[in-house]
Amino acid sequence: MPPLTPIRPRPGGTDVRERISVAVYAPDPITYDGVVGGLRARPELMLVDEADAVVVVVVAETVGEEIKTALRRLSRSVGARPVLIVSDLKEAHLLEVVECGVVALLWRREARPDGIVRAVVAAARGNGSLPPDLQGRLLKQVGRIQRGMTAQGLAAAGLAEREREVLCLIAEGLDTSEIAGKLAYSERTVKNVLHGLMTRLHLRNRAHAVAYALREGYI
Repeated sequence: MPPLTPIRPRPGGTDVRERISVAVYAPDPITYDGVVGGLRARPELMLVDEADAVVVVVVAETVGEEIKTALRRLSRSVGARPVLIVSDLKEAHLLEVVECGVVALLWRREARPDGIVRAVVAAARGNGSLPPDLQGRLLKQVGRIQRGMTAQGLAAAGLAEREREVLCLIAEGLDTSEIAGKLAYSERTVKNVLHGLMTRLHLRNRAHAVAYALREGYI
């Protein structure tokens, strides 16, 4: 796979105070130009260098070690929120990419400018998104983890009940307002529950919190 290519910002004097700073990485110039062309004209986005990005869109065929290393670096060293657009993703890699910091994922075959923009905006707001079929895979992994723990006589511990409830609903794809409605909490309460959990366990974002809970068998 060719080296990832950073997208340079477009010069100009446009007021960008309300725009989301985005960097884009692609495996080849054609893909590079296609993604940039779909994002450049959007008023809510501003293309910047990696060091200034709030969100980074990473395009890849598959998730190999190079991509995982890049995702970890972007998330942990740069502090950006990666949105991954990928052609193929093995089930075994699903939790791995989440743990690498990915907050939203799109299938490359389904990625259109509007969908990419929605994923970027969601990521900038701290929300995540997965295609419906990947949500199904995630639930299968949850089932396997839970069955394995039951077989070993283990039980989940360490999370308050409402923390577990919030994480379960995040894993199902609900946003803050939907979780609040389902649990009869205020949105502020949901945010406080999640913030407290993430601070206590040193988790980077919602997707990382869900991945942690799955790994530990809490949900």
